[in-house]
Amino acid sequence: MEDHTTLTRRAAIAAVAGLTLAASAAEAQERHPKIGAAIRALEAAKADLQRAKHDFGGHREDAVRACDNALEQLRIAERYQGGR
Repeated sequence: MEDHTTLTRRAAIAAVAGLTLAASAAEAQERHPKIGAAIRALEAAKADLQRAKHDFGGHREDAVRACDNALEQLRIAERYQGGR
C-alpha cells in the first residue's frame, strides 16, 4: 500500500499534467489560428526591422508603422465574435 506522501505526489503530478494538456488543447483550438500566426509573424518582422543596423533604404520607419497598423487591425479582427 502506498503512503500518503506518494499519493499526494502522484496527485500533484497528475494535476500538472492535466493543466498542461488543457493549455495545449486550448492553444491548438485557437479561434483564428491563421490570424494568430500572422500576428506572431508581424511581431517578429517588426522586431527584426527595429534591430537591424540599417534603415532598409529609408523604409524602416514606414515599415514599422505599417506593422503597427496591421497588428492593431488583426487584433481587432481576432476579437470579433461575428454578428452583424
